[in-house]
Amino acid sequence: MGQTRRRFLTTAAGAATAMSFPRQTFPVNENGSATPVIDCQSHLYVPEVLDLMEKRTEDPVVYRRGGDRYVRMGDWHRRVFPKHCDVEAKLADMDRAGIAKTALSINDPGPEWFGTEGSRVARICNDFIAEVVENHPDRFFGLCVLPLQDLEASLKELDRCVKQLKMKGILLYTNLAGRFPDEPEFRPLFARAVDLGLPVVLHPAKPVTTDVVKGYEMTSSLGNMFEDTIALTRIIMSGILDEYRSLKLVCPHLGGTLPYIIGRLDHQVTVLKRGPRGLKRLPSEYLRQVYLDIVSPLPAAIRFAYELIGPDRLLFASDHPWVDPGLILSTLTTLELPSEAMSKILFRNACRLFGV
Repeated sequence: MGQTRRRFLTTAAGAATAMSFPRQTFPVNENGSATPVIDCQSHLYVPEVLDLMEKRTEDPVVYRRGGDRYVRMGDWHRRVFPKHCDVEAKLADMDRAGIAKTALSINDPGPEWFGTEGSRVARICNDFIAEVVENHPDRFFGLCVLPLQDLEASLKELDRCVKQLKMKGILLYTNLAGRFPDEPEFRPLFARAVDLGLPVVLHPAKPVTTDVVKGYEMTSSLGNMFEDTIALTRIIMSGILDEYRSLKLVCPHLGGTLPYIIGRLDHQVTVLKRGPRGLKRLPSEYLRQVYLDIVSPLPAAIRFAYELIGPDRLLFASDHPWVDPGLILSTLTTLELPSEAMSKILFRNACRLFGV
């Protein structure tokens, strides 16, 4: 087993560092068979939406500077590289990292930022993702976005995405143009997701902490991590995970900072009697009900999540094109986890969760 395990780790690490994986060549597990890798977080900008934003006068807008395009949302400005819209470039990076299949979703902003145009934007985004999947059915599966400023329109669009576009999950932003997904208005979305058996994948939107972290270019680092933490904590404390016990909820980036501070929430709720009174379990028990993707360049952070919630609720993800998939794969392999755990994190958990 030692030689096989070393071979698994050497093969995977080689993919991450040398980036020399040919198409459909994957790490090898302890029985000598290939272990596919499924990436549970990967994004593309939608060209038609970028063009639409370039015509807008209010955020979100796209502007040009020095031949490049930038997405502006308040003080948050992000450069759009050509690769960010390029399916072939994404496939090439998947091949180099040995990724068999990818959960594909749009880059934010989501439809909720477009006011009365939200339903139209949602359809454009979902049709775009569905077309990419249709053109590459062996490499991608789609996550849909919804115009949650209009719940009735959102539920209709969700039905279309599932029945016609064959989407495998819902991308739910951590805040919906400033509102939070745990608010009572959005409960029917969680109910419908449970009825359909669809995973709900949280993802940072423009952080509510943008004003706090501005000036140091920390919006995408600290701001996004605080978004994960705030949204997931609110969902736990709201009782949603009691109301919808079979909800398949995914939080990216190892849950932000929540795993690290979850003991404080347990203490606040049980000892100091602060927070909601209706929770049936400790906050840490709800956290173990949630799937976390492992997008982090810090091995110790992945190790902590692994020890806290175990391998059955961890998902490999890259956050491509913002992060090189090889970086996350290399970080994971340095932990030298058991082959069975690696198989779950890299492939099996995603197959079960998304039905792929």
